[in-house]
Amino acid sequence: MARSFISTLNKMAREADRARRNQERAEARYARAAAQEARLQERAAAQTARQLDKLERQAYLEARHEEAQSENDLLAHQIEELNGILRAALSTDLTVDFDALLKHVSDRDLDSDLSLRLTPVPPLDTLLPAPLGFFGRLIPGARTRHRRLSEQAQTSHEALLADLDAVRQRRATALADLQAKAERHNTEITALRDAYQAGDAEAVVSYFEAVFQRSEYPECFPQEHSIAFSPESKQLVVDYEIPAMDDAIPTVEKYRYVRSNDEIVETKRSEKTRQALYAQVLAQTALRLLHEAFASDEARVVESAVVSVFVSTIDRATGRPIRPCLVSVRVSAEQFAQINLDRVEPTTCLKQLRAHVSGHPSDLVAVKPIVDINMVDHRFIQEADVLSTLDSRPNLMELTPGEFESLITNLFERMGLEARLTQASRDGGVDCVAFDQRPIFGGKVVIQAKRYKHTVGVSAVRDLYGTVMNEGASKGILVSTSGYGKAAFEFANGKPLELISGANLLSLLSEHAGIEAKIQAPEGWIDAAVE
Repeated sequence: MARSFISTLNKMAREADRARRNQERAEARYARAAAQEARLQERAAAQTARQLDKLERQAYLEARHEEAQSENDLLAHQIEELNGILRAALSTDLTVDFDALLKHVSDRDLDSDLSLRLTPVPPLDTLLPAPLGFFGRLIPGARTRHRRLSEQAQTSHEALLADLDAVRQRRATALADLQAKAERHNTEITALRDAYQAGDAEAVVSYFEAVFQRSEYPECFPQEHSIAFSPESKQLVVDYEIPAMDDAIPTVEKYRYVRSNDEIVETKRSEKTRQALYAQVLAQTALRLLHEAFASDEARVVESAVVSVFVSTIDRATGRPIRPCLVSVRVSAEQFAQINLDRVEPTTCLKQLRAHVSGHPSDLVAVKPIVDINMVDHRFIQEADVLSTLDSRPNLMELTPGEFESLITNLFERMGLEARLTQASRDGGVDCVAFDQRPIFGGKVVIQAKRYKHTVGVSAVRDLYGTVMNEGASKGILVSTSGYGKAAFEFANGKPLELISGANLLSLLSEHAGIEAKIQAPEGWIDAAVE
């Protein structure tokens, strides 16, 4: 019995011990599983972190590559704009539409002003109180209140009608003002159109100011210009500003991202490439200006055009402002119409037109403008401008032949030439031979002068050229008190000849001889030889 009891206790102890060991083993398995799960989670987290780092790194590298590509796209756009300066103008119509500038006023134009808007007045019956019913009339004081409300409604309605009438009156006044302004504006536009079509100098300049202001160039261009028009020769003169090479041509050829040091580096554009592109920009600009001038001249008042392109910058040697002319070209409308700008090579085209082109535009090596625009601006004195200075300013057309000869001789001596008078021409002008003492550029200069009222024809220029050849001179100068025709300019183009018009002469006399003169043909003046 005792042995059985002890056996039972032992059995229970063994079972308890087995249960404990099983519990411990279960707990150990759970701990191992938990540890393994933790390790798996750690490895997963580490892998996820590595993947995120990789993605972030990849995204950063892509962003840096895109940054370099964006810079390259901007460069490509700049180069495309510069290469397309001429091409961009060929598809653009800059003609000023005078009809589109006219103003047309209507009553609707007043509605933008809130104080002038017409607000409809509601009918009176909508403002009156509702009629009193049978029981309403029985209420004490109801009739009095109803009458008072009706009177207030009537007063309000009359006030609204009065306000409406006042707005109508203000609208009528405002509309009359707008119509008067529009009429004045339209009168000015019509006058400008008629004056432009008639070849009036100021109107022609105003017209082409509007034309060139509408022309869009690359952002780096200052787009500053000066315009003059000589009605005697029907010649338009345009001075235009372009940026210097360093401001216009990118110094970078390409951008690229270097991963090893995390930098965007530049590949420099060669100086030779930049200079070639700048020469193209210069040539394209000159041809574009000529195209825009002739293509937009709807009234065909311009027979020839002179375009000179300048750069305003600082001289690196002296630190002073300079404004060298880099190209100057003169061409007639007929001659330019024969050029197919879609297919020309710009620099070759300018050479064919005998343009003055800088040999080294990137170094700002200047050429002489074919026409000084400041001289063109010295207009012939009109009768209204003469009155106050009639007694103090000499009239070149009233001088004797000897006085005119002395004047011209004095002028060219003041300009640095050694002048010798020869026999005066029969038209009262002066022929003389002058000597330019400068080495290389100097030499013998034949000067002929013609006091003409009418335009000087091409035969006078041919005669001068023949004299230059016969005399073995290096240059011929023709001075006239009038202007020159298109054929005269065309013949002189590319030859050692210079044509000085009456406007130029007045400017030169003022600048070099201190003489403020005028040119006004006396009544009944007859040119010695009118061509």
